Amino acid sequence: MSALVVRAQRVVLPSGTRAAAVHTADGRIIAVTGYDDVPGSAVTLADDEVLLPGLVDSHVHVNEPGRTEWEGFATATRAAAAGGVTTIVDMPLNSIPATVSMEALHVKRHAAEGQVAVDVAFWGGAVPGNLDQLRPLHEAGVVGFKCFLLDSGVPEFPPLDDAGLRAALTELATFDGLLIAHAEDAEVIAAAPEPRGSSYAAFLASRPGAAEESAIGRLVAAATDTGARAHVVHLADGDALPILRKARADGVRITVETCPHYLTFAAEEVPDGATSFKCCPPIREASHREALWAALVDGDLDVVVSDHSPCTPELKLLDHGDFGAAWGGIASLQVGLPVVWTAARARGIALGQVVHWMAEAPARLAGLPAKGAIAAGRDADLVAFAPDERWTVGELHHRNPVTPYAGRELVGAVRRTWLRGQPADGIPRGRLLVRGTAG
Repeated sequence: MSALVVRAQRVVLPSGTRAAAVHTADGRIIAVTGYDDVPGSAVTLADDEVLLPGLVDSHVHVNEPGRTEWEGFATATRAAAAGGVTTIVDMPLNSIPATVSMEALHVKRHAAEGQVAVDVAFWGGAVPGNLDQLRPLHEAGVVGFKCFLLDSGVPEFPPLDDAGLRAALTELATFDGLLIAHAEDAEVIAAAPEPRGSSYAAFLASRPGAAEESAIGRLVAAATDTGARAHVVHLADGDALPILRKARADGVRITVETCPHYLTFAAEEVPDGATSFKCCPPIREASHREALWAALVDGDLDVVVSDHSPCTPELKLLDHGDFGAAWGGIASLQVGLPVVWTAARARGIALGQVVHWMAEAPARLAGLPAKGAIAAGRDADLVAFAPDERWTVGELHHRNPVTPYAGRELVGAVRRTWLRGQPADGIPRGRLLVRGTAG
């Protein structure tokens, strides 16, 4: 019987932060006791370290198979472990095939088998023509279904129009499945100015906040009419928050996430030609950033996840900085926790609140009840985090280390990570999870 006991003067628990000892056996937490109630073999964290639950990142593009030169299960999960993330949920694109059928799910799981250094669950996709695959994929354990409300950028994952959106939600409502949506409106974007070369202001104008507001309004209307569960991914537009607040007050079952880059950067600070900052929806002005922070604190936003979406350096067009032509996506899986903590700390927000947004809430969203908290019965996924250590982003473990965080000073360092009571040290001892279980 393998056992690990870790104690710290500060342990982030569902009930608050206090001195405690976490007792584990066979990969599960069996008890949380007083700090001194430990065997001689206990691991004692340093005075400057806090014990956290392993984070859950429910928005990660691993891209394997098919675009493994962009990222892969081995590199992505090593980066996750280094960043205190013990569970990721893989998006159904940009892999080939996209995870929109049972056959594609088998291909994806086979590609991941034996490679993963942390636990991995899977999203399915909702695309035109795969309505009959949604229930089988749900029964096979995907955590929910991703859709786009405009062109996704890859041909194998086309968007849903309004009729397709409503059909998918109607089908998902029959088994209480979850639909997560990239919510930007293609017609609003088509009417906006074209992006112009290296100008970030022109790129921002090409994807206005009104595109998010229009698409979110459509999603809310469809969720209202069908009664299905819906979730907005990567919200960037603070002006969409009133739509979401009203929908939630009206009883619509809709949740919302945002990402570290929207909570850290501001459009006013993005240099022209710096295509490592390109993502869709785009990083907006500082007023939107502050609105997102206020919404998190007020409970109007639920989850903070990375939307880790790397590509090869060539596709970022770093040499000539064309925002219109460069691939959009920000790589941040390894640095999400210190990035968010750096900004939260500066705003007087407690570490326990950050952990809720980045561990407990995404575990709940993805239907992974063994994850996201330090409590008896949960998986022994633990992180030793030094919240006051300052460091500069340098070497990263994901396959193509192009990131707007390069060279940025952050506060808070992950020093050790355990996955089910074992060191998460890059060795592929992760499991492939299904919704509702520990794997």
